[in-house]
Amino acid sequence: MGTLGLVHGGGLGAWCWEMLLPELEKRGLHAATVDLPFEDQSAGAARFAEAVLDAFAGIEDLVLVGHSFAGLITPLVAARRPVQRLIFIHSLLPRPGLSVADQLAAEPDLFNPDMLATQGPWWEEEAIATRFLFHDCPAEVAHRAFARLRPMESQLAMTEVTPLEAWPGVPCAYILCTDDRTATPAWARRAARERLGVDPIEIPGGHCPFLSRPRQLAEVLERCL
Repeated sequence: MGTLGLVHGGGLGAWCWEMLLPELEKRGLHAATVDLPFEDQSAGAARFAEAVLDAFAGIEDLVLVGHSFAGLITPLVAARRPVQRLIFIHSLLPRPGLSVADQLAAEPDLFNPDMLATQGPWWEEEAIATRFLFHDCPAEVAHRAFARLRPMESQLAMTEVTPLEAWPGVPCAYILCTDDRTATPAWARRAARERLGVDPIEIPGGHCPFLSRPRQLAEVLERCL
C-alpha cells in the first residue's frame, strides 16, 4: 500500500501528525515525517524539497502527503524520485511558470480575504491562528498547537516562480476541507479538477484535520491508497 511520507504545512512541524499516526497504525498503514527547515532565511521551494528528499531517501514505496504550503513542495520531490502517489490535504498547488502571487492575481478567490486582511503573522497571534487554522479543534488542542508553531523565516517559496517545470506523471488525490478558512474551498475544488483531473474528496471541518478529526482523516487516506 505504500509508506505515507507526511509533509506538514507552513509554520507547523512533524509534531502536527502526532494524533494521526496512531490512527494510521490501527489501519496497518506505515508513515514517516519530516521537519521543513523554516529557520533557513534563504529557503525556497527547492530547499524544502531537498529536505524532503533527504528525510525519505530510504523509503522505496513512498506516497507523498502534503498539507497546505507543502503542496508547493511535494510535486518537486515527485519530479526528482519515484513516488507511488501524491495526496494533497487542502493544499496549494504550483503552476509551472508562475509564483503563488501570480496565481492569486489570476485567481483572487485563492485565499480567504479575511485571512489576507489580518495584521501580523499568525504564528505570533493565538487568536488569529485559532480563527483560521484551529477553529474546529478542541480548545486544548488548539492552544498546544499554537504554542508549537514555528516562524517561517523565508517567504521565497510564496513569491518565487515555482522551480517545477512540468507536472510529474503521478496519480493524485486531493482532500478538501469544506470549512477551511485559508485557501477557499471553491478554489480548492476547482484547482483539483482543473489541474489534477480529480474530484476532491470532501471532508467537514477546517484547515488542520489531523488535529480536529484524525480518525476521519486516516480513513480517507486509506481510501486514497
